[in-house]
Amino acid sequence: MLIGLAILSAASTRTVAQVAEDARTSMRGVHEIQVTLRKYEFSPGSLRVKKGEQVKLVMAAADHDHGFKLDDFNINQKITKGTTVVVEFTADKAGTFPFHCSSVCGLGHRNMKGTLVVEE
Repeated sequence: MLIGLAILSAASTRTVAQVAEDARTSMRGVHEIQVTLRKYEFSPGSLRVKKGEQVKLVMAAADHDHGFKLDDFNINQKITKGTTVVVEFTADKAGTFPFHCSSVCGLGHRNMKGTLVVEE
């Protein structure tokens, strides 16, 4: 009987901890970042968010068709010149993740890169 109570107590503690984490995540809301894409850069080129945040990237292509490819979060979005595209995802893993332009935009295309930093 005592063993069953200890297991139930441990399970309850973990459930309460998970509920608390879920509440903190939902209270964080949406982290919106404006990103401008132009030959041959992302501005800003380094994006910083917290793990668990819902991220909303509002991306505008200023001078040419561009792309935004973030492999670690399975994102590959085309942004047509003169338009704004919104990409949303959850930053569910910590680390530094590279992104790049996925639509050939000229001679400097290969150097159009940036990083997403997801902090614990």
